[in-house]
Amino acid sequence: MKLYGSVTSPYVRKVRVTLIEKKIDFNLEQGYLTGNPPMIDGVNPLGKVPALELDDGTLIFDSAVIVDYLEGLNPVGHLIPEDRHQRMLVKRWEALSDGLLDAAVLVLLETRRDNPAERSQAWIDKQQSKVDRAMAYMSQQLGEKNWCQGDAFTLADISVGSALLWIEFRFPNHNWRKQYPNLDRLVTKLAQRKSFQDTPPQG
Repeated sequence: MKLYGSVTSPYVRKVRVTLIEKKIDFNLEQGYLTGNPPMIDGVNPLGKVPALELDDGTLIFDSAVIVDYLEGLNPVGHLIPEDRHQRMLVKRWEALSDGLLDAAVLVLLETRRDNPAERSQAWIDKQQSKVDRAMAYMSQQLGEKNWCQGDAFTLADISVGSALLWIEFRFPNHNWRKQYPNLDRLVTKLAQRKSFQDTPPQG
């Protein structure tokens, strides 16, 4: 199967880590965000990555749908509980992580406007407050547990790790590790896994 994406995208990283943890072979197809129109438009009508192309040509997007599909594809590396309530809690962690990233990406794009006069500090502050609330909630929910949900490594941990490591990559001055020592401990542990070591953000 082919995974269309970028080594920079945290959403793509979430899928890549999932594929590695589940020992599923794939090819990472990069460069599809270039062109006019971008080539990814021919793969995903929304023009976004990640998108996964199965061997029969079926296309799947976005990251939450892809990881759901992958969980049922291979019993190795069980990442999403079968119990309905526990599954919901794991997926809630994923939604929280993705929402944090959505807001952080908007902050990044706004601060990168060529003309500083066109930047909206009110918009930046609004999105940053979402990031801050999401991190505080993550820390509160994690508490002193070893893993985000339950007593084992799950998609919840992959989602949180992918999000926070991207924040560290794009906003190196953010002090979330000092502010939330329990998140620091979790992410430090995740960074020791081969799946995370093999998928560092670049660019």
